[in-house]
Amino acid sequence: MSATPHRVHGLAADETAPDWPPITGAELATLFARFADMAPWRAPHWHSPRPLSAACLVHTEQGELFIKRHHQSVRSAPTLAEEHTFMAHLRQHGAGVPQVVADAEGQTAIALGEWTYEVHTPVDGVDLYRELVSWEPLTCLAHAHAAGLALAQLHDAAEGFIAPKRSTHILVARSELITCADAVATLQAQLPGRPALANYLAGRDWQQELRTALGPDAAERAAKLAAEPRLWTHSDWHASNLAWSGDDERATVSAAFDFGLAAPNFALFDLATAIERNAIEWLQLDKGMAAAHIDTALALIDGYTSKRPLTDAQRKLLADTLRCVHVDFAISETEYFHGITGSTADADVAWATFLLGHAAWFDSAPGQALLHAIAG
Repeated sequence: MSATPHRVHGLAADETAPDWPPITGAELATLFARFADMAPWRAPHWHSPRPLSAACLVHTEQGELFIKRHHQSVRSAPTLAEEHTFMAHLRQHGAGVPQVVADAEGQTAIALGEWTYEVHTPVDGVDLYRELVSWEPLTCLAHAHAAGLALAQLHDAAEGFIAPKRSTHILVARSELITCADAVATLQAQLPGRPALANYLAGRDWQQELRTALGPDAAERAAKLAAEPRLWTHSDWHASNLAWSGDDERATVSAAFDFGLAAPNFALFDLATAIERNAIEWLQLDKGMAAAHIDTALALIDGYTSKRPLTDAQRKLLADTLRCVHVDFAISETEYFHGITGSTADADVAWATFLLGHAAWFDSAPGQALLHAIAG
């Protein structure tokens, strides 16, 4: 744990010391030596409050750049390059996403010691929700509509991108468990290759807990989801990962960034994630019915369907997807906290509060009201 005064978003709407120390000037000197025209550059003028990596903004000869650093246990250079290849495809097909800058050897994912770095050009627009915590809802309905439309446009750009599944489970939003006939058997088969997760699950009745989280209709739902056309997805479509054309209600989405959770899933997975991230007050569930922002969810869907219409059956499947869209990622976070940051307490939050608690919420009155409104 770093002793720096820099703080990051915690798991309970609080601020906490970072697991990963801020990027230093000495690191940047080593990193920028790999690039031809970065000098002169200045010390970082902003450090990201996001907790799962370290990132900063730096003024250089090329203009302002966004630098992100991962521990190699989280992202090796080849694993990080998977995201960059997807981003390059999106840019080639007209999507507003950052350009990842290649070093003198043509590499965009740069391994130095125990770290892996990436350097991004700034995106066009205003980083309007930069300080918003990932679980805070988007209350501006016009912005929710714009975010839904932008997600549909991103999906249009993603069509035709073919690549293998992600080479890691760590902090990636996959959909393997929610699309397979037997999620327990599938996870059991994965555990030999995921020793930290196996260690965390040892001694607990995780099989029954996972069955409960997925619900009694899991097999029927999984068959429908498995039949959905494959599509690489952003997988973290929250307002804080979008740049905007302005700061008023008329603003549209000018760009999307932070593709760290991206993976081959299906379009409804991304739309359900957008609803989960932007329309539910997960950190304030004691608000009861007010915790479900149904108008925000419907605005997201309206924006999306103005570009990519959904059938009645797809609307119902979207509601079913929302119930379980978090499952694979919650288990990934459990593995990350227990095996990499060494915080069993945080792993408990990921498993009990995120995986099990979020699933249970959808059986509550506000959760049911949201699902019924989405299904139509």
